[in-house]
Amino acid sequence: MPDALPCPFDDPDRAAIWEMLVTRDIAAFLAGDWSMVADDFSDSGFFGIDARLSDDPDQWQPRFGTLDAYRDEWTRQAEDTARTAQPDTAQAALHAATRLERIDIDGDLAIAQKKFHGFLPQRDGGAAYLNWRTQYVCRREAGGWKIAGFVGYMAHHSAGQAPFRTAATVQHRTAGPYTPVVETPAGARLFVISGQAPVDADGRVIGETIEAQAHVTLANCRAQLEAAGAALSDVFKVTVYLTDLADWERFNTVYREVFAPPYPARTAVQAGLLPGFQVEIEMWAAKR
Repeated sequence: MPDALPCPFDDPDRAAIWEMLVTRDIAAFLAGDWSMVADDFSDSGFFGIDARLSDDPDQWQPRFGTLDAYRDEWTRQAEDTARTAQPDTAQAALHAATRLERIDIDGDLAIAQKKFHGFLPQRDGGAAYLNWRTQYVCRREAGGWKIAGFVGYMAHHSAGQAPFRTAATVQHRTAGPYTPVVETPAGARLFVISGQAPVDADGRVIGETIEAQAHVTLANCRAQLEAAGAALSDVFKVTVYLTDLADWERFNTVYREVFAPPYPARTAVQAGLLPGFQVEIEMWAAKR
């Protein structure tokens, strides 16, 4: 896994905003050094809204009325991350979990949509799950771009429109988060990924609980799909292998954070997996 992802924008304005919000932000955060990004913020009228992981504006709250207030919280979070995250993999993990693919510009005003979905390996062998999005408001000042404010910690639903139609069948009332019969669109390209496991780029097992291993494994599935040009939102069939089916409901709690109805078709199997693995997942995806 590369330490950093290349900038997806060719024009200088969007490239500058991407560099500010991705490369420089991650480097400063992991270093715990606010001075690396202090000049990226506008002192004039800065604001920050905490969406509290909700899509409903009724749930949002004003939280950062001054840049100093945000700086203090940023510093606290950076210190917590330095204390808990696995330092050898933190940079690669944060870049892999970060997406900034849309920046809208109107004159000297810009809005950037930054999304987080992945995991951050922890020193204790677990993994912190990252799943939210932030909308940054940027202004051009003195010839450069600065962050004027943001709406942060909004819900990020990683699953989009299902790539299939569901058949008119009825499940039993105890059924879990899956669809019994699906139909993929004619002419769709198919993607099949091999079983993914809770490991990092060096093959080390990440996570000591089923929840932690499920987060890591699903993030690895996402990475493989995206490398091939697909996404979790394109998945129509999932097979889950567990070393202990008694972990099924705990696994489903994590699974529902990644997939939304209508769910892909799915099969669960109790299996003898490689040492240290509590879960392995394979997926099929379809994309027009």
